Amino acid sequence: MGIELPAAPVLDGWKHLVSGKVRDVYVPAPEGPWEGEDVLLVVASDRISAYDYVLSSQIPDKGKVLTALSVWWFEQLEQVVPNHLLSLDVPAQVAGRAMICRRLDMYPVECVARGYLTGSGLVEYRAGQQVCGVALPPGLVEASPLPEPIFTPAAKAELGDHDENVSFERVAQMVGLEPAQALRQATLELYTRAADIAKQRGIILADTKFEFGRGSQGELVLGDEVLTPDSSRFWPADQWVEGQVTPSYDKQFVRDWLAKESGWDRNSGQQPPALPEQVVERTRERYLEAYERLTGKPLAL
Repeated sequence: MGIELPAAPVLDGWKHLVSGKVRDVYVPAPEGPWEGEDVLLVVASDRISAYDYVLSSQIPDKGKVLTALSVWWFEQLEQVVPNHLLSLDVPAQVAGRAMICRRLDMYPVECVARGYLTGSGLVEYRAGQQVCGVALPPGLVEASPLPEPIFTPAAKAELGDHDENVSFERVAQMVGLEPAQALRQATLELYTRAADIAKQRGIILADTKFEFGRGSQGELVLGDEVLTPDSSRFWPADQWVEGQVTPSYDKQFVRDWLAKESGWDRNSGQQPPALPEQVVERTRERYLEAYERLTGKPLAL
């Protein structure tokens, strides 16, 4: 939904396959360096989406943050679950924002882990004291820590549609019981490890989503991006107060401006307006800060 996506760049040795809200995906072209290999080139653009719209404005260097942070997390988590990253030796024009990855048979499930109650999880909890079929204790409020992390999956939607929160039982119906159990276990193990790493850096990982696929031998492989501001809620630990909305290292400035200041009606069916320069710059700074806080180093631009 939203603007027509810009044409994906033409890259020597690669043929454009498909574009999503943020990423452009390529397959090896004949006579290219990866000809005949079952791989994908995944390029993270600077596009940004909000409320299921791809905006006309872009956030400079956002794609580099998403790629570099995913690569860093893949390194931290490779002992938990293997990942799809093969090489960063990519065409020069997309250097720093692209990865060559194993091609996987992806599961049609957004594997969400939550350690704190907020967002759509809080809405579900208020309606029935549960999230995705997981019963929770009474008395929880915005930003409450959960007794233990929970698996709250969503069924993937088509581009422009909302993902649908579903129960574990529904996932088992979709992919089979054993794969569903493996997805749940891997999701919670990855979340627990990542939350511990983030905590050491003064950041709360409130929730995140992972995507998994099957490798050529049927093994579970972590794919897509991982633990970026686009796929996770990172909160500064020193600003967390139970019962209050915590500022996030993500596109909060974009959502706030669209919802409160732009005059745009998200239910109108109309494309959102272009972002003011200040909102673009503050969002860029937030993404870069997330990278620097987590990795302990500035991003090489």
